[in-house]
Amino acid sequence: MLTNPLDFTGKRVLVIGGSSGIGNGIAQGFRARGAEVIVTGTRPDAGDYLEAEDSDLRGLTYHQLNVSDREAPARLAGEIGALDVLIQSQGIVHYGRKEFAREGWDDVIDVNLNSVMDAARAFHDALRESGGSMVVVSSVAAFKSTFGNPAYGASKAGAASLVKSLGEAWARDGVRVNGIAPGLVPTKLTTVTTEHEGRREGALRSIPLGRMGTPEDMAGAGLFLASPLASYVTGQTLVVDGGLTLS
Repeated sequence: MLTNPLDFTGKRVLVIGGSSGIGNGIAQGFRARGAEVIVTGTRPDAGDYLEAEDSDLRGLTYHQLNVSDREAPARLAGEIGALDVLIQSQGIVHYGRKEFAREGWDDVIDVNLNSVMDAARAFHDALRESGGSMVVVSSVAAFKSTFGNPAYGASKAGAASLVKSLGEAWARDGVRVNGIAPGLVPTKLTTVTTEHEGRREGALRSIPLGRMGTPEDMAGAGLFLASPLASYVTGQTLVVDGGLTLS
């Protein structure tokens, strides 16, 4: 009898940024397949997400984590202990050309890039012990111009590059590192497009599959990359965008 490669029973999974949006969809995907799933968010308590439309914390263990605190991931690693899969799905964006100013630039780079390395460093030993894997959620913005959001684009390009570097560096430790680059997914970060009729319709016309992505779509990619099905895949960022970047 063949073992189900997408059965994560007995595995411990941490989803940084798993309290809402894409991260939450990925977290619930792992939970549905038997994993013990821990998620983080910036709010003090899981109850603070009860009214959030893009949040479902049922069956998940919650920890508050502010990744702008550069030492916070290391403290969390000490609390959590053993780990099989680390999903990094934290991210922010500033609109209104705020990322052109130093304060906005630094804020976005700290959360979207610096914290990715901070968390990778913090959880490396646990992943090495388990022979586990890390998946970094970046964006298709890593591969094209984001003229109004230079820090967001640069941070996501940096995250995709980091996946390559750590994929090679950590292979000797038995840890696989991969990434997901989502296209347009309705979350609190994309409301400037998804809740604006003109921009939304224009975006949909540019997606060959004719629809926006969902957190569940991203969960499918995350499950694959963390599973034995991808045992020979490392250092890669999988574009999951419905064909948006094909032309």
